[in-house]
Amino acid sequence: METPSAPGSLGWNREKATLALLPFAMLIVSLDQYIVIVALHDIARNLGYSAQTLQSVISAYAVASAGFLLFGGRAADLLGRRRILASGLVLYAGAALAGGVATGPGTLLAARAFQGLGGALVFPTTLALINTTFFEGRARNRALGIWGGSGAAGLVIGVLLGGLLTRAFGWEAVFLVNVALAGPALLLAFVLIPRDGEREKAASSTYPVRSASLSASPSSCSPSCKAPDRAGFRRASWSAQRQAYC
Repeated sequence: METPSAPGSLGWNREKATLALLPFAMLIVSLDQYIVIVALHDIARNLGYSAQTLQSVISAYAVASAGFLLFGGRAADLLGRRRILASGLVLYAGAALAGGVATGPGTLLAARAFQGLGGALVFPTTLALINTTFFEGRARNRALGIWGGSGAAGLVIGVLLGGLLTRAFGWEAVFLVNVALAGPALLLAFVLIPRDGEREKAASSTYPVRSASLSASPSSCSPSCKAPDRAGFRRASWSAQRQAYC
């Protein structure tokens, strides 16, 4: 289990770098919600979308990302946070590359859906890593503020960046830029985030695996959820954190 490093040590510099990496990863997956909006006209013309089906380019990412969000958090609990973060970034970058070279609407929709799945792995894992890397209190609150601000900023930056890239390089650039962003984040994840240890048996026995098909349902958060005690919240798994926020 990761423990925060004491200020002044070498680990403190690692902690600062981690504070830059995790919000950056969140920014990357947030960008793609709306980065394709300005490029939709060019995508429709080149790939043969109709006016009725063009919205699916946006919806495929949003539905996959939201639908597998809880699945991604639970996978991080069971398989390791660094492992799932890296897997999510690889899937996200690979799907973005496939979208950038797509020659038909079916290929592009599949790429967008897999991008959403990659985002669903990255999103909860970055949140869990913040809660296990930073001490409860000012340090964690600051990290959560930066992380949340990066996610919100990504929605706005995505629209602006999409317009600039489409005008300068064509619609393919709104997909290929994600490869350039996710690549360095993936490398830094292996450098900055400690290796995953053996999964905790207590976590796997307390929180049963939910079906991914139900993970997008609002009813998955029970009104009777109880938050963990403050002393143990830093070490809580993603599942426990989700229950606490319900």
